[in-house]
Amino acid sequence: MLLAMRTRVVVLGAGFGGLELTTALSEALGDKIDIVLIDKNDAFVFGFSKLDVMFGRHLPSEVRHPYSQILKPGVRFFQTTVRSIDPASKIVVTDAQTFEADYLVVALGADYDIAATPGLAEGGNEFYSPAGAFALRDVLAEFRSGHAVIGVTGKSFKCPPAPSETALMLHDFLQSRGLRDATQITLVMPFGVPIPPSPETSQALLAAFAERGIRFVKDNLVASLDPARKVAVLSGGEEIPYDLFLGIPVHRVPQVVVESGLSADPFAWVPVNKQTLETSFPGVYAVGDVNGVGTPKAGIFAEGSAAVVAKRILADLTGSPAPDEYGGKGACYIEFGDEKVARVDVTFLHGPPVGSYQAPSEAMAAEKSLFGSSRIQRWFLS
Repeated sequence: MLLAMRTRVVVLGAGFGGLELTTALSEALGDKIDIVLIDKNDAFVFGFSKLDVMFGRHLPSEVRHPYSQILKPGVRFFQTTVRSIDPASKIVVTDAQTFEADYLVVALGADYDIAATPGLAEGGNEFYSPAGAFALRDVLAEFRSGHAVIGVTGKSFKCPPAPSETALMLHDFLQSRGLRDATQITLVMPFGVPIPPSPETSQALLAAFAERGIRFVKDNLVASLDPARKVAVLSGGEEIPYDLFLGIPVHRVPQVVVESGLSADPFAWVPVNKQTLETSFPGVYAVGDVNGVGTPKAGIFAEGSAAVVAKRILADLTGSPAPDEYGGKGACYIEFGDEKVARVDVTFLHGPPVGSYQAPSEAMAAEKSLFGSSRIQRWFLS
């Protein structure tokens, strides 16, 4: 089949999952396969880089990696918007053209529903999109006193350590400018502890909060903001006055995925076979944040699931052995401030989630930096 006519793999979304999948297939088959990679954006941005821009560590231009720089045999990138997906026929309609696939991989991630939290658009700031985080760079530079509230608005959200990191990095940012004594920081999360699968990581974060005077409000969501009164209303009924609100918006399934029938509703993540990541449609896979496999919504898990899907496609095409089942393993780096980073390794899908913790250190900060640079080298350069 590969010699007679090139197999076409269409990949929707160029985040961790889409980039890892295209790289793995290109490495194995090169120009013998036609890989179409589609994303509405023109550049990739690591999730952790958004915080670096927010707190003045980097400029936006320094953390954007243009997709035009992808140099991989067999890979064609299209910056365009997906308008419809037919998983039965594997046909995708975009603003650029219509694509027919032999294999279709949906890696469109999660969209943000700002309107789902009344008052957020008018009275707060979201920092999970690159645009939102980049805009906060100037907002934070002007914040000199008062109460900063960091609040999660939905139960399912990307990168569970990020709200805790934001609180600790905000403390350092204000401390470095001599403003910490004039400010308060409160973190609102829907969990009883910051990182439920890893008690040791949670204990370390709670100790760091206590040491820095950061209030941790557990088992609550921010249900709404009242911009006129400048208060955040929690799901438990408490009202918290704020001068600066940093919100993690409600996450939802992209509408084009809902309309395709792959998802039952905007908050039902795409069901997949937990071992293979295949949907109910043969040859159609869902990787990363868009699926409901049961792992956290974080880049490293998208990367791991994409690697499994790539091996399954290669096994189909070349007769190579089928890959091991997806195990739901991943590691997340956590900024603790003072230029130190910790790491939590978590395994899902094989019994109750289990996590291990490596304490903050400068060595781990260097490892995190290498993690980022190695991915850019692997995904973008030939």
